[in-house]
Amino acid sequence: MKPLFALMAIAILACAVAAGIDTGQPMPRFNATSIEGVRFTNDTVKGKVVLVQIWATWCQYCRRDQPAVDAVAREFGDNLLVLAVNAGESKLKVKQYLARSPRYVPIVLMDKTNLAALFPARAYPYYVVVNADGNIAGDLRGSGGEEALRRLLARAGLK
Repeated sequence: MKPLFALMAIAILACAVAAGIDTGQPMPRFNATSIEGVRFTNDTVKGKVVLVQIWATWCQYCRRDQPAVDAVAREFGDNLLVLAVNAGESKLKVKQYLARSPRYVPIVLMDKTNLAALFPARAYPYYVVVNADGNIAGDLRGSGGEEALRRLLARAGLK
């Protein structure tokens, strides 16, 4: 019986992942620590729109979106928190990349957060936006540039 139960659980999980995120639902409990040591949780981001970006240094589309992500983070200031979660690369590799291509937003390594597990990426970059009430407002798979990011942020109330 146990193998059958395990197969059913895997099938249910696969369907949930394939269906995408459930907008309108509360953001699951999360924790993240930036490479600078700043800790983020549901409680510390309360009242802000949060944009989670899952990215990688090798991803050309992530590099293409980087200026747009940094630009909207600057523009919206304290109303928007972007957490750029690197997809499993070493701290050394990420720091070397950042030395050549600095980011404005907090960078989080995968081993310092559960966000990548909560929002598994099948394409990079992958974005999830959470509104100021703490509910998931939408997601975006792949690069869409600044216009697509703005449409996504508008779903969370930022215009």
